Amino acid sequence: MLDLESLRNKIPRFVIGLVSGASCDGIDAVLVRLKGTGPEMAIRLLASNTFPFREDFKLELLSEHKTARDVCQMNFQLGELLAQSAIEMIKIAKEQNVEVDFIASHGHTLVHLPPPQFSKIGTLQIGEPAVIAERTGLPVVSDFRARDMAAGGQGAPLMPYADWILFRRSNKNILCLNIGGIANMAVITPEFENIMAFDTGPANMIIDATVRLLTRGEESMDRDGRAARHGKVIDEFLEYLLDHPFFSKVPPKAANRSDFSEDVYLRDALNARREYPFEDLVATVTTAVVRTILDSYERFVKPRYQIDHVIVGGGGAKNRTLLKWLAKGFAPTPVFTSDQYGIPNSCREALAYAILGNETICGTPANIPQVTGASRPVILGKITPP
Repeated sequence: MLDLESLRNKIPRFVIGLVSGASCDGIDAVLVRLKGTGPEMAIRLLASNTFPFREDFKLELLSEHKTARDVCQMNFQLGELLAQSAIEMIKIAKEQNVEVDFIASHGHTLVHLPPPQFSKIGTLQIGEPAVIAERTGLPVVSDFRARDMAAGGQGAPLMPYADWILFRRSNKNILCLNIGGIANMAVITPEFENIMAFDTGPANMIIDATVRLLTRGEESMDRDGRAARHGKVIDEFLEYLLDHPFFSKVPPKAANRSDFSEDVYLRDALNARREYPFEDLVATVTTAVVRTILDSYERFVKPRYQIDHVIVGGGGAKNRTLLKWLAKGFAPTPVFTSDQYGIPNSCREALAYAILGNETICGTPANIPQVTGASRPVILGKITPP
């Protein structure tokens, strides 16, 4: 039987955070020691790991042509993979004489249809929490986005709450930039009510897709940004990439992965430009990511906030070319990576969901209404007993 009151009162709590990001590379996992809730929360990262997907499962996740049966099966398949990842983290916890209290799993977003872009809204994260609970014998917090959407919000971005807990300073405004499959930025102010955050658009997902399509699946990413570094920007292709209605919207706004999928956004555009070198096409797509981030900063952040420094996290922080171009665009404001703050880029999202799961257990609202557009603060997530 799950005794929530005892779990809330336990000091400290040990939590495993799990997430499969939009890039579909694998499962990022953390083991975290937590005390308290809200702004008084104390956090210590004990371990982190990444568990890559097999290539065939990655391609299934990326497929644009899934039936209801496919989704049903993938939900349980991913549940098993998340459970296996959690079990590996539990082994690490035992080596540290730590007993894990619960698991927070975001799973993998298959579909996200936020308002006002969609009149019939919805969100679907797969990775069955009942499977994780059954395999591990631990309570699982999951399905973090639905409650915010039920309250009128877009269900995204959710990272800014964790960024505020992790990075806020008493006298500075910090821009946290998370570059995953989708990129989002958050202005972390000393005062919670002044936080601003929103999705800037697609990031790793379109760079990876470009490489995958042009190499016919032989390569899956532009490692370290090597191709982009040696390419030249194709102006008319860049113009096409930036001519998308999402980029003209004002915050609060959340990007929909399906709007920027291979089939919708890239395949035909790349096929029509096969005469250009591989490096030029990758450089142009990478430039589009940089431009949408910097344009968002210039339009929505700079007029309202004096930013003291920028912290970049997520898989995009491993792309040296992307990071170099961003640093040049943000100059003279200094740019750091979350690694330099003791938080590995690869586990920042998993850490965020461990924090959000903690707030679910504690009964603390963890959405930010001015960020998501929700009508009020709400407690996120659902709890599956062991």
